Amino acid sequence: MNDDPKGAVVTPIQVITSPFVRFARMEAAGGIVLLAGTLIALIWANSPWQHTYHHLLDAPVSVGVGNFVITENRHEWINDGLMSVFFFLVGLEIKREILVGELSSLRQAAFPFVAALGGMIVPAVIYLAVTHGQDLRRGWAVPIATDIAFALGVLAFFGSRIPIALKVFVTALAIVDDMFAVLVIALFYTSDLSYKSLLIGFVCIAACWVANRLGIRTPAVYVVFGILAWCAVLSSGVHATIAGILLAFTIPSRSLLDKTHFLQSGRSLLNRLEATPANSSEEHSIIHMLERNVELAESPLERIEHFLQPWVAFLIMPLFAFANAGVNVTDNLSIAWGHSLSLGIAAGLILGKPLGVCLFGQLAIRARLAAPLPNVSWRQMLGAGCLCGIGFTMSLFVATLAFADSSLLDVSKIAILFASLISGTCGGLLLATSTEPVEKKVPLAA
Repeated sequence: MNDDPKGAVVTPIQVITSPFVRFARMEAAGGIVLLAGTLIALIWANSPWQHTYHHLLDAPVSVGVGNFVITENRHEWINDGLMSVFFFLVGLEIKREILVGELSSLRQAAFPFVAALGGMIVPAVIYLAVTHGQDLRRGWAVPIATDIAFALGVLAFFGSRIPIALKVFVTALAIVDDMFAVLVIALFYTSDLSYKSLLIGFVCIAACWVANRLGIRTPAVYVVFGILAWCAVLSSGVHATIAGILLAFTIPSRSLLDKTHFLQSGRSLLNRLEATPANSSEEHSIIHMLERNVELAESPLERIEHFLQPWVAFLIMPLFAFANAGVNVTDNLSIAWGHSLSLGIAAGLILGKPLGVCLFGQLAIRARLAAPLPNVSWRQMLGAGCLCGIGFTMSLFVATLAFADSSLLDVSKIAILFASLISGTCGGLLLATSTEPVEKKVPLAA
């Protein structure tokens, strides 16, 4: 072992794992792993061993205790189970943004909210105008979604060349977009309801809210009621991911130790630590109290969000991409090419997203509902709108709900992959050619 310049001990395992740690801290890292999962699925599903890919995902898995057992195949566990964790994280992010972030005031929230609304309405209208037939109209929500991981991943590649305001805007827009997507799933992609199961689910969620109001900060309480709520909602006919986002709003967002007390207690403990002999029991006790104070100063919402982010970015979303992007392109490309479903999805994502985002954003500014983004040109705004056309995981998720096991699902997947690739490329090129210095850029004018 050796010491680094700051005095911390560097162990051999840290030297070995440091490249992976640096990669994980990259803004684009989640998008890279997501892309890797997609490519593996596509290559496997189009190989001579494609049957093993489907056999792997179709294998049933049972989970339960005693007579209460839930049996689903691996594909369903990923879409119903792991994606509930993803939507739970989305709910935490939405709650944080509403409380202290970019959605905390009407004026701050107006621009991304209105732009996201346009990014939902215009693609849906284009899709409905292009597609024909009642069976295809069920997919109107497929092109309204934005994959935040890929969109922010592309922005991250440009580093400081992209104004911070644009990154914040795209993040807020994607979060609002997710809010709309969750609402659409709840209202339009729900099968026959079991009101008894739904009532049980809401009772469990209400129990979490009561625990919050009572000041309970133990995560285990929320985990137990959360699992019960998920099981109830799963059997109710409402998609189980809705339970995830509703549970997120019950997680406490306030810390038990305010800033003043945290600073006072911290200074007192540090002074005691300085006068304490090294490796003594008192030193360990003081360090434990410092650690405890840090936990009390951080809200459960923040702790859970920070804990879940790497799991969602590096495991759940890549697994979802792997399970859902494995479409046999070679056998279905001729069917998808020229199909009105493909044209509707592609037109909605490639054209509808940037058009809706920019048009409604401009309307919001001219109506003085929102202030223009500082140091952001309309060329960059258009590039960001194109990046919002990367529907990918969210669009794939809605497509699985809209078309289930029908032959249209493969057609929609091919269209989503193609449209997301084109949208990302166009958005990247627009941003790459925005070479003006930040201070000389023309802001979005009223």
